[in-house]
Amino acid sequence: MTVEDERVARARQGDRDAFRRLVEGETRALYAVAARITRDAALAEDAVQEALFSAWRRLADFDGRAAFTTWLHRIVVNAALEQLRRRSGREALVADGPAGDDDGAEDFLAAHADELPGPEQLAGGSEIGRRVHQQLARMTHLERSAFVLRHHEGQSLEEICGVLAINVSACKQAIFRAVRKLRGALEPLR
Repeated sequence: MTVEDERVARARQGDRDAFRRLVEGETRALYAVAARITRDAALAEDAVQEALFSAWRRLADFDGRAAFTTWLHRIVVNAALEQLRRRSGREALVADGPAGDDDGAEDFLAAHADELPGPEQLAGGSEIGRRVHQQLARMTHLERSAFVLRHHEGQSLEEICGVLAINVSACKQAIFRAVRKLRGALEPLR
């Protein structure tokens, strides 16, 4: 039994310290994911807080098929998306788009790696940052979440599928659409 397994077992028995130890090393990463999805510090904080409370309440639902951190990230992504839904007052829409065998992201990142700022750099006011920020805002929640998890968090397709509760094809499509939108926004600057 791993240390994580022991802590999960103890947390399920009501040990708050064990739960705290399970999540303490993840809070920065959880906040980063939520902030990139919501693009709002207050909403991101609320999402993380909600997610941690939800994880504590639903600890019995954790079945161990995925890593605890993957399960926790999924809860944070869902909480961040819920924050956006509450803010906008409507359900997120998933845009239709062509399927692709390749998400196209590697080519895009190779061409634009130095041009893709993180959220903290987007506020810098550069033309590239402004365009990236605008395109991220125009993406569906699914596209933005999949792109952020893949290219800002470095998660594999399988991990993203677990976090977003989608299949690999839907994941690739979402990333492909996000990359295509960013490529279109940055193309005039070449």
